This record gives sequence, structure tokens and C-alpha cells, in this order.
Amino acid sequence: METSSGNGFDLWTVPLESDSAGLHAGRPEVFLQTPAQEMHPSFSPDGRWMAYDSDESGTGQIYVRAFPDKGGKWQISNSGGTYPVWSRNGHELFFETLDNRIMLAGYTVNGDSFVAEKPRVWSERQLGGNLLNFAPAPDGKRILALMPVETAEAQMAQNQVIFLENFADELRRKVPAGK
Repeated sequence: METSSGNGFDLWTVPLESDSAGLHAGRPEVFLQTPAQEMHPSFSPDGRWMAYDSDESGTGQIYVRAFPDKGGKWQISNSGGTYPVWSRNGHELFFETLDNRIMLAGYTVNGDSFVAEKPRVWSERQLGGNLLNFAPAPDGKRILALMPVETAEAQMAQNQVIFLENFADELRRKVPAGK
């Protein structure tokens, strides 16, 4: 994504080119440029679809377009969304709600049409942080996520840092040579 003074964030792609010197980036190409903010693009595992979030409706929502773009678009979220992430199995699209919950929408492809199921909550637990903070496992059944600390005691434990100076000397003291 790139920001411009007139349009906000727009989506670009860069083709990979190969020659005798190896892989290198080709010339950047506009994928989607509108007055709205389009952000956080994500290619489907098969490379046929691009998911992204856009505020074209006034609220950030998740959309999918064919890649390369053929003019059609499908709105996936219905109550706001950001950070789309495809499952590796090629049948699900995860995204984060505006209140930091993970949603999941199953989908199928019918010719050149993208057919998404109604999104459902994957977990009621809120994520921590405000950037992309989750990654689905390849099987789509587990997620690695940044979670907020749940208790004040745990928060206190999280706020401690221990610095060990002269690490090599400490290691030699605890594990003498020859052992």
C-alpha cells in the first residue's frame, strides 16, 4: 500500500521478474486507487484473489477482488473489519473486528465469482495491540495471537526486565571448563 496526498492509501502490486541474475522486483503497478483508504492487502493461497480493508462505506470493512482485478468486488465483513488473513487451506478468510476479535468467513469460488459465507466469531477473546497481531496455523484450527494480560499481578510480572551483565563470566562460573 502507498499513501498519496490526494487519495490516501492505495493498493499496488509489484511483479517478480527472473533473469540470469535471479529474482528482482519489476515495475510497481496500481491495483486499486480510489478516494477511500484501501489498506492491508493479502493474496489468497492460489493467487487468484486479493483481500483488503477499505473505509469506502465510512467504516473499515473487508473486501475481496479478483487478481488481476476484473472490476467485481465482494464485501466480506458486515460490522467492520481490518487485517484480512487467508487460511492456507484455501477455504477460509480470517479478519479482525474493530473491537479486536477474530472473525472467520468460509468461502467458495464459482467461476469468476467469490462466494463468502456470513462471517462468524472465531473467538470471543479480544486481541492485544493495534496492528496485525494474529496468524492462523496451516490447519486453520489454531491461531498464534498477541493477547492482553488478564490480571494486575500478571501485568506487574510483565513489567520486569532482568539484565545480566558479563554473561560469559557468569556462564564460566556456573559451568566450569571441562564439564
